[in-house]
Amino acid sequence: MGAFLRVARAVKQEAANVPLPPGQVAGLVLDAVLDRLHPVSVPERSVGHKAAGAVLVLAGAGITGWAVWERRRETAGSFQLGHPEGLVTTGPYAASRHPMYLGWWMIHAGVAVSRGSAWPVVTMPAGMLVEHLGALWEESMLRQRFGEAYADYERDVPRYIGSPARLMRTSFQMARRPAPAATAIDDENRSEPVDENAPKGTHMSNPAAKNAAT
Repeated sequence: MGAFLRVARAVKQEAANVPLPPGQVAGLVLDAVLDRLHPVSVPERSVGHKAAGAVLVLAGAGITGWAVWERRRETAGSFQLGHPEGLVTTGPYAASRHPMYLGWWMIHAGVAVSRGSAWPVVTMPAGMLVEHLGALWEESMLRQRFGEAYADYERDVPRYIGSPARLMRTSFQMARRPAPAATAIDDENRSEPVDENAPKGTHMSNPAAKNAAT
């Protein structure tokens, strides 16, 4: 029984580290429901649409997974997606301040293109707006937490989409270096509670703790 509980706790902890931005998750579910109740298909759907959709889904999943891996790589202690140790500027964060959002937007778009449904034309922008507001809130907390270090990062790296060439160049240069502003959290902040209601797919912890990494 004890072993079962340990496994259950481990599974629960890992599940909490899966980025699930509410706008896109709700949008995908709503797309499926609306498509079943009242299908609205785009004209001239072809095999090419399915292939293009699959490419978008795989690329989005790859970016999201890479962002989670980079966050985990830069974490010295126990990894918690909603309670990061410091500011991460390597990997996909070298080209986008919010790569998990970007990845999920590509996944949503890929599913829409593959299925040939027109409903995401409505649901996807609505979800993006929700997450954009969340990103603005996160950034305000990051400015308070990291000050000039985040201001420099914010100036150099776009919010969502950056240059692929810059991404590859910066990633190779910084792959084996610690993030410039990645510092250990002081004991006081480390002991503060995690905000369980924070939207998944973000990189912010409890705003009261002011303890974040992008």
